[in-house]
Amino acid sequence: MIDLDPHADASTGLGVRADGKMTIGRMLKAARKANLSENIVSSSWQSKAVSKRSLTRVPVLDVAVGDAYTGIYDRPDLRARDLRRLTQLLSKTSGYALVLIDCPPSLNGLTRMAWSASDRILLVAEPSLFSVAGTERTQRALEMFRKEYAPDLGRIDVVANRVRKDSDEHRFRLTEMRSMFGTSVLSPELPEFADWQQIQGAAYSVHQWPGRPAQKTAVLFDELLRNITDTAVKPERS
Repeated sequence: MIDLDPHADASTGLGVRADGKMTIGRMLKAARKANLSENIVSSSWQSKAVSKRSLTRVPVLDVAVGDAYTGIYDRPDLRARDLRRLTQLLSKTSGYALVLIDCPPSLNGLTRMAWSASDRILLVAEPSLFSVAGTERTQRALEMFRKEYAPDLGRIDVVANRVRKDSDEHRFRLTEMRSMFGTSVLSPELPEFADWQQIQGAAYSVHQWPGRPAQKTAVLFDELLRNITDTAVKPERS
């Protein structure tokens, strides 16, 4: 996980601190010399590994820790050579089947830097007027960016998040999303889940959270991941 957001919410939610490692902002500053592999931190998210002798927990995500320093690149006039900084870092890294890049909620330099380094884009949208409209504007910006800077950029998909099926507005907006984005809207849709704030505050994965609702939600995330990886033709950076 590459945490490009200056607020570093992904790092907080994954329970990581730099602890003497270079943050992603500092690595971007020294992109030619920095070694991403030497500065990642194992997250608190773990999976159960069963052996004949013991039941242990194994980290499932490595994190390039975010911090406010990345903000120096989050401006609209970022130069083309600066857009390649993350690509430089990732080019020296191997051994990962999937790299996720968490972007700030803007279309400035950091987000475009992530687009430059990515094989595929996932846009997360709630079924509301402003979120759907913002997703449509982002898709148009991506098509312009693809033509100018990233002709090899792959699929641009949309994930519907925090869906309430009992809401007439949500049902209407989901229909609108399918009409606007077609097959780019991935399944399954992710429902609103009452425990999200508590899970995030505990820096837990939904897979580790007790209770049947969390288990059902975890199954949906697993299905979504399978749908993403099944359509991948090469190691993904999203």
